[in-house]
Amino acid sequence: MITNDIKMRWTLIGALALSLVLSATGAVAQPDYEKLTFPPLNFTPPTVERHTLSNGMTLFFAPDHELPVISMYALVKTGSIYEPADKIGLASIVAEVMRTGGTKTYSPDEMNDMLEFIAASVEVDISEDSGSVELWTLKRNLEIALKVFADVLRHPVFIQDKIDLAKNQMLEDIRRRNDSPANIRGREFMRVVYGRDHPLARIPQIDTITTITRDDLVAFHQTYFHPNNIMLAVTGDFEPADMLKTLTDLFQSWPSADMKLPAVEPVNYEFSPGVYLVDKDVEQTNLGIGHLGIMANNPDYPAVRVLDLILGSGGFSSRLFQKVRTERGLAYSVGSYLGAGTRDYAPFLIYCGTRNDAVQETIQVILDTIKEMLASEVTDRELESAKNQYVNSYIFKFATVNDIIRRKMFYEYVGYPPDFLETFRDRVMNVTKADVLRAAQTYLHPDKMKILAVGSRRQIDSALATFGAVQPVELEPVE
Repeated sequence: MITNDIKMRWTLIGALALSLVLSATGAVAQPDYEKLTFPPLNFTPPTVERHTLSNGMTLFFAPDHELPVISMYALVKTGSIYEPADKIGLASIVAEVMRTGGTKTYSPDEMNDMLEFIAASVEVDISEDSGSVELWTLKRNLEIALKVFADVLRHPVFIQDKIDLAKNQMLEDIRRRNDSPANIRGREFMRVVYGRDHPLARIPQIDTITTITRDDLVAFHQTYFHPNNIMLAVTGDFEPADMLKTLTDLFQSWPSADMKLPAVEPVNYEFSPGVYLVDKDVEQTNLGIGHLGIMANNPDYPAVRVLDLILGSGGFSSRLFQKVRTERGLAYSVGSYLGAGTRDYAPFLIYCGTRNDAVQETIQVILDTIKEMLASEVTDRELESAKNQYVNSYIFKFATVNDIIRRKMFYEYVGYPPDFLETFRDRVMNVTKADVLRAAQTYLHPDKMKILAVGSRRQIDSALATFGAVQPVELEPVE
């Protein structure tokens, strides 16, 4: 049994020890946090080894021996922008059924069971202007996983019941796409800026999905999936010489083809004001305000990135957030995206949701905030904060070797200089206040904004009319 006397002694010993620790800690002068210095961030991407097979397939290798896994990413020059106008949605269905519809070697169930058994994955995606087939596998299972990967890439069979399933899923998505006002705003803003029939703004309709046949999927695959139209990035636990031999043996017999991509209508780079309304009975109006942005190969791209952070994409510190939310309480969230397209001009969009009775005030505050960006230089604090925010987040865009090699491969895909990745950070840090002002005056057009509102016509029509004649936007039937 522990007596009270023993307890007292241990209490005194503990108090004495704590006193000694605190005394020792206090004896060492603590540095002022404002005087702390750190070395500059150093971004040194890994070396990427590049090879080209005789059939034109380009390979990018970046070994990473940290974990016994291997990742492959095939980038295909294709995209939904090449779909026929009466088959919108075809590219998405091709991507879905390439993976789910089986191959010449494996039925859908066999492929799923095999990949699950070896803990590997194969995924297919086709976006606006590129396609991809991706493999992730443990190193010890590379041989069998690679056979599945190559078979999906080269020999999909597009089983009819999987095509029907993919089409039905897309039809259900179409039926639900007007449920969310924010989704309507994003989709219809693209159509307002680019034109409803432009390849960058077209959306699937019920009739464009129902007319798609298996022959359409086969023809799409046969048109674009050729080795000389593919770049393949490989990262993970491998030796480059061994991987080169493996991929040469696997793909060398795949014949190249004469490639001629269909012509795509270029974006009409013009600016004209307009006010558009999607009538939807909601308590809050979703606003999209903007026009065309720039292309990413524009020499002013670094200045535009800094400009956008200061204007609206920088979160709580951005001017739009401060003006619209903090000072006026007009919206819970507000932001901007001054896009930079790799193939054509991307959109510049300011977005927010606001009360129906505050629509006019909110739009005016947004337009006034843009005009202020054109009137004078930003402050030193804004400039440094935006640049630091960009640099501090930059590293997270390249957190893994896999991220870096894919980005470098994509830059070659779109024709950027080989050192674009390595030099862009420094280009951002060299942006001046004069650069930001010049970019604002060049690429922002507050008097030529497209204003799109998704809200109740009965409650907001007169507010919108103060900015111009209101043009109704009719949504296509979804049944």
